[in-house]
Amino acid sequence: MAITGYTSQLSVQPGEKIKFMVSSDHPSYKTNIVHLIHGDSNPEGPGVKIHKVDADVNREYVGRKQAIHMGSYVKFDDQSKFESVTSFSLQAMIFPTTPELGVQGILTKWSPNQNSGYGLFIDENGCLALWIGDSEGRVEKLSTEKPLSASTWYFVGATFDAKNGKMNIFQEPIISKTNGRFSLPFGTDDMYANNEKLTAVQPNAKVDAPFLIASIFSNANGQHKVINRYNGKIDRPRVANEPLAKDEMRSWIENPTGNRIVAAWDFSKGITKKGILELEKVYDLSPNQIHGETVNHPARAMTGYNWTSEEQNFTHAPEQYGAIHFHDDDMTDAKWDVDFEWTVPSNLKSGVYAAHVQAGEEQDYIVFFVRPKKGQPTAKTVLIIPTASYLAYANNRFQDIPLAQLMFGRAPVVQQEDMYLGEHAEYGLSTYDHHNDGTGVCFSSSLRPILNMRPLYRHNLSPSLWQFNADLHLIDWLTEKGFEFDVITDQDLHFEGYDLLSQYRVALTGSHPEYFSGPMLDGVEDFQANGGRFMYMGSNGFYWVVTFDPKNPSLMEVRKNYGNQGWKSKPGEIHLSITGEQGSIWKHRGRAPQKICGVGYVAEGFEVSSYYRRTEDSFDPCVDWIFEGIENDEKIGDFGLVGGGAAGLELDIYDEELGTPPHAVIVASSEGHTNVYVPVAEELYFNIPGLGGQENPRVRADMVYYPTPNGGGVFSTASIAYCGSLSHNNYDNNISRLTENVLKRFLSEEPLPMTNKSNKVGAFS
Repeated sequence: MAITGYTSQLSVQPGEKIKFMVSSDHPSYKTNIVHLIHGDSNPEGPGVKIHKVDADVNREYVGRKQAIHMGSYVKFDDQSKFESVTSFSLQAMIFPTTPELGVQGILTKWSPNQNSGYGLFIDENGCLALWIGDSEGRVEKLSTEKPLSASTWYFVGATFDAKNGKMNIFQEPIISKTNGRFSLPFGTDDMYANNEKLTAVQPNAKVDAPFLIASIFSNANGQHKVINRYNGKIDRPRVANEPLAKDEMRSWIENPTGNRIVAAWDFSKGITKKGILELEKVYDLSPNQIHGETVNHPARAMTGYNWTSEEQNFTHAPEQYGAIHFHDDDMTDAKWDVDFEWTVPSNLKSGVYAAHVQAGEEQDYIVFFVRPKKGQPTAKTVLIIPTASYLAYANNRFQDIPLAQLMFGRAPVVQQEDMYLGEHAEYGLSTYDHHNDGTGVCFSSSLRPILNMRPLYRHNLSPSLWQFNADLHLIDWLTEKGFEFDVITDQDLHFEGYDLLSQYRVALTGSHPEYFSGPMLDGVEDFQANGGRFMYMGSNGFYWVVTFDPKNPSLMEVRKNYGNQGWKSKPGEIHLSITGEQGSIWKHRGRAPQKICGVGYVAEGFEVSSYYRRTEDSFDPCVDWIFEGIENDEKIGDFGLVGGGAAGLELDIYDEELGTPPHAVIVASSEGHTNVYVPVAEELYFNIPGLGGQENPRVRADMVYYPTPNGGGVFSTASIAYCGSLSHNNYDNNISRLTENVLKRFLSEEPLPMTNKSNKVGAFS
């Protein structure tokens, strides 16, 4: 993008400073702070509503291009021990995933500028190699001359003896019942290699490049970055200041001893019963204590070369999780310089805002969210913005999914932002994407431009809106209807819990709060149990288990399996490295969405949306108030900006076996879905014909209401498309009326009615 940027944080409160990082190809650009109300440019809707805010940062700035550098690696502050090396040994357990991609650094102190230093590499032929280069630029390379096999553990090492100029290198596959592509070592003899040679070249250890793990440092043209980035796992790397015999190197895998140790890193150190204490910290067990820092968050809590599969949780057997998985396209912090800061005024209304940056015809909206000052709510209603879901989908490349047209029943609509992202991996991946080595992306961060969290953006797979701009449909409706409301993010809820929600009478969700943490769930459930009134305004909510790093709140982690997903965690790697808790979906943790909102994810179909019909139970006086002003036989939501109806994209269903309260009432259900709508993966026991929307009665959205203890209540729409119908016919429609009926009743001091089912099942007795 010619101009784009990001903020230091997604959520900010009055009186706090927020920093803006901007990259511009133009020599100057203008900034205006704006209030976002409606971001959907669909001509059938009310149009884009963006209002300028008077701010002291609204002015012209000098533009500059800021680069993003991908790739995860380990760096070290203390370089003195690596600079005094003459003779040495380098060793590690490695699990390369893309050896065929050419030169990759494993353990390196190498300067491409000076063509000098030393290091252990994968060479251009996919073979393990030792490089040494002297101060005159003379280079000697020694290869095993046997390509490494992808996704197989190897014990690798290299030595150099300065006294006689002898170089040695070896690789040995580590094949067990859980490691490698083979269950037995039969046929793996050609994977072993040992090679040696003599050379007059002596390594120059004082090169202008630091010692790194998993990459090489480059300073070309004044640009500091890493190149030749490694894909794969590394476990138990060691450095010695003498050439060790192979048997001694083998003993050093588990027990590095003696005064020849330069460094012996243990990537499992720092694992506690509650996860990894500091994701960025790498510990050296040697007396030198050369501790390191990971960059761009490679995956931690990964199975090591010695994993037996007897334990699936890394906190129970940390010694088997001594591996870090590095990726050449990891990126969790763009590390741009700050262009300007803004102190949020004390009187600024809570809501959704952006810095509108513009240079000529190019523009971008850098989005952020203003919550009320802590402990000082300004309304009885609060909207919980699903930023965890925004991070999960951040900069996704769905247009690259094979068979996308078949899956979604239409050709994907590709926007300029989608095309740009397809060509610029440096903006970082979504948790639906795969790394270059085919493994899934488990970290996402807001410290980078998120091009699909912008007004005017239309998602490339759905028939219309998804996530951010779909949630602005609800912001717009609340604003047009004159409801006072505060905005908080689910990240705020994660760190502050029930105390944050307890200040409000009514809490609403966005259209797709799919990614939720345990503290978020606890906060919502405590809110309901203490009389809070909860309106679930979407579908596929409370689905994936996530967490945020307490030391870096901009970073979110997810591990996937068991559900509808873009990838699956490898065996033994489903637990979140930050907390140690089991990842995947909440349903498989005994906390199905039905327990929190009465309905849960059942089907999806990224095609046309449908409508609801009232159920027979909805005519009971206990719930009939929901439909006041609506004709009995009307189709509910047979219109809208998301697929042409209120029931679409993803659907939730009532299910008592999964936790729907028995006194909950289905007041309306959708119908008329096409066969593009199919059950989600975790609903299936077998794949059989007849499961599509035209034949399967479970492919529907159930609109549900039920009271909760202490005067609380829950109302659920069960459809992502629902909020896209609110503005139809200038907000005069049955979806708008129904939603207004519920919100007004929930805001009132009047007790919420029990349902007829309540007495039958003894609710709250």
